[in-house]
Amino acid sequence: MKRIIFGLIVLLTISCNEKPQAEFSLSGMTNGIPDGTALYLDADNTAIDSTIIENNEFIFNTKLSQSPLQVILRTKDFSHYRYLWLERNAMTFDATNSDFRNAVVKGSLEEDLSQNLTIETKALPRNERLKRNVEFVRNNPNSLHSAYILSVYATTWGKEESKELFDKFSRKNKNSRYGIRISKYIELNKNPEIGDKYVDFEMTDINGKTRRLSEFNGKLVLLEFWASNCGPCRIENPNLVKTYYEFKDKGFEIFAVSEDIERENWIKAIEKDKLPWLQVSDLDKNNKAYLIYGISGIPDNFLIDQNGIIIERNLRGEKLNEKLKELLN
Repeated sequence: MKRIIFGLIVLLTISCNEKPQAEFSLSGMTNGIPDGTALYLDADNTAIDSTIIENNEFIFNTKLSQSPLQVILRTKDFSHYRYLWLERNAMTFDATNSDFRNAVVKGSLEEDLSQNLTIETKALPRNERLKRNVEFVRNNPNSLHSAYILSVYATTWGKEESKELFDKFSRKNKNSRYGIRISKYIELNKNPEIGDKYVDFEMTDINGKTRRLSEFNGKLVLLEFWASNCGPCRIENPNLVKTYYEFKDKGFEIFAVSEDIERENWIKAIEKDKLPWLQVSDLDKNNKAYLIYGISGIPDNFLIDQNGIIIERNLRGEKLNEKLKELLN
C-alpha cells in the first residue's frame, strides 16, 4: 500500500510540474467591416474554422493540427484577406489603423520573420528581392518560413543553390511538407534545356491509365504545363485548340500535364475548354513532371522534335503556329 501511495504522489508531482501545452487563440480588431460578417481560417485551401465579426471584433480558439501553420484569414468573398503564420500562442490581429492585409499581428515568431522580410523587400526590384530571400533562407535555417520560401523558389534558384540551402536546414524543416517538396525537387530535377533530349516520365490520364511521354516518339510534341486554376492557361486554351486541329494530321501532338490536385476541377476544365489532346496528372502538389522539368510558373511548355530534342520553350499563339508551319510544311 505504501508503494502505491508513493507512486501516486510521484505521478501527481510530475503532473503538477509539467507545463500545459500552449493553446492557440487569435483575437482581432477590424475597421469598417459590418456586424455578422463571417471570417474563415483556411489551410491548404480548406476552411479549418470560422467566426463572426461583432463590433469590429472577432476571436478564434482553434485546435491547430500543427504549429507553426500557414493560413489565410479571409471573408467569404475575399474582399478582405491576409496570409499569416499561426502558432500555439495567444495571438492578436489589429487592423484598426490599417487595411486588413496590413494588420499588425503579434504572438508568432514565424509571422514576425515573414512580415519583416515582406517590409524589407516590397519596394525592391525582383532580382534584389530574390537575393534578399536567399539571404533570409541562408540566415534562418530553422525557420519554417525559410522552408516555405525555398519550396516556392527552388525551381527558380536551381538545384545546386537549393541543395546548398536545404542541407543547412534543421531535421524538422527537412521533414516538413515544404522540406519534402524541396527534397523531391533535388532528387528528380533534370532541368532540360533547348538542345537537350527530353526526359521521359509516366503519369496517369483522366481514365486512370498510365501514359508516357515517349509514346509520341517520332512526332513533333508540345509538352504543355497548365492547371484548371491558371487564368492565363485557360485564356490560351481556345487558341491552342485551333492550333492542334490545324496541325494534328501533320504529325503534331500535345502531351499536357496539369498540376491540379482536385480531380473534379481538372476534369471540368478539360470538358469546358474542350481539350482533345492527352491529359495526365498525378494530382499531387509535388507533381513529378514539374519537378523534373524545373517548372516555376505556368503556363509553360517545351516543343520536342521528331528526334526527341527540345527545340523551343514557352511558345504560344502565333509564334507557336509559325514554328509549326516551318517544321511541318
